[in-house]
Amino acid sequence: MLKEEIIQSNKDYFMDVFSGRVPIVVDKGEGIKIYDKEGNEYLDFLAGIAVNALGHSHPKVNEAIKEQVDKVIHCSNIYYIEPQAKLNKLLVENSVGDKVFYGNSGAEANEGAIKLARKYFKVQNKDRYEVITTTKSFHGRTLATIAATGQEKYQKSFIPLPEGFKAVPYNDLEALKEAVSDQTAAIMVEPIQGEGGINVATQKYLQGVRQLCDKEGILLILDEIQTGLGRTGKLFGYEHYGIEPDIFSLAKALGNGVPVSAFLAKEEVANAFKPGDHGSTFGGNPLACAAAYSTLSTILDENLVEHAARIGNYFQTRLQDLVEKYDIVDSVRGKGLIIGLEVNIDANEIVNTAFEKGLLINAVSDTTLRFVPPLIVQENDIDQAVGILEEIIAEKN
Repeated sequence: MLKEEIIQSNKDYFMDVFSGRVPIVVDKGEGIKIYDKEGNEYLDFLAGIAVNALGHSHPKVNEAIKEQVDKVIHCSNIYYIEPQAKLNKLLVENSVGDKVFYGNSGAEANEGAIKLARKYFKVQNKDRYEVITTTKSFHGRTLATIAATGQEKYQKSFIPLPEGFKAVPYNDLEALKEAVSDQTAAIMVEPIQGEGGINVATQKYLQGVRQLCDKEGILLILDEIQTGLGRTGKLFGYEHYGIEPDIFSLAKALGNGVPVSAFLAKEEVANAFKPGDHGSTFGGNPLACAAAYSTLSTILDENLVEHAARIGNYFQTRLQDLVEKYDIVDSVRGKGLIIGLEVNIDANEIVNTAFEKGLLINAVSDTTLRFVPPLIVQENDIDQAVGILEEIIAEKN
């Protein structure tokens, strides 16, 4: 099909839920670059929204997928499978979680985490079901995870939403303390708010949240959908803060593009689930687990977590140069390779011009640019991206 036919077909037959789709048809990807149907090359600093941690078409992941396709793709969780067993062990041995369950998306992982928190108190005959989240958070697009998301724009069209959720300002420990009630089951928070604007939790805040949960006997759920698996320069975001969650969720980078998610929990909490309490037809299938095992193994074996920390510092330093040089650039923030650049003009203008110049990024607010390149990004790639950005900013300054 030609580019125009593909775009028109989507307009004719696909539900109109994505605003501002970029007018290219992606044909293939290799490393940190993607190519459209017309052969144009783009430097991908969005990575499928923090999904392609190893870049596109990574040979180890591709080989694992091909091998598994020739064996079995799906058989359901009625049966035991080796890829799942290997992934279970790898995740647990490299995290503070004791037990894991798999889904297909971040929203599913967060739904499971919420269900587990409620069940944990049910088995204790305690009427605790409330989940406190934060404003500007994002936890998914199912009804429950929209209710958990602290952004009215995602909620207003779907009222009434499931009960038992309330949001308080991010990085505001006093607001959290005031919100806790006898019915609070869990506090759910992102170590770094991705969709909310690359807002980074302070050390005092997350440590205080952990202490509050311990004091009140409630659970701490960390949404690591975007921050997990090396993105922040640690394997998991919680490692920056010297705390351990009771439950945490993963998705995005886990399969390097193959849909797979997970939530992990401490054994005492995980044991609240009994047969029949939760399930998934596709979650943890052989293909997804093979891809995830290869992805995580590669991240660990090739020291990409440490690389993300080092190269992320370099990237932030280059962006800080723009802050100091141009009036329209206000600040840079983030950890590792999840970085936000605050500007005082329409960020989408920069995104659109960057696309025209061969750089893929996006805006998570009217004034915030988001950079989440693959963890394999190198200094010369960053130099190229910053060069494009500076050219755009200099013209608009």
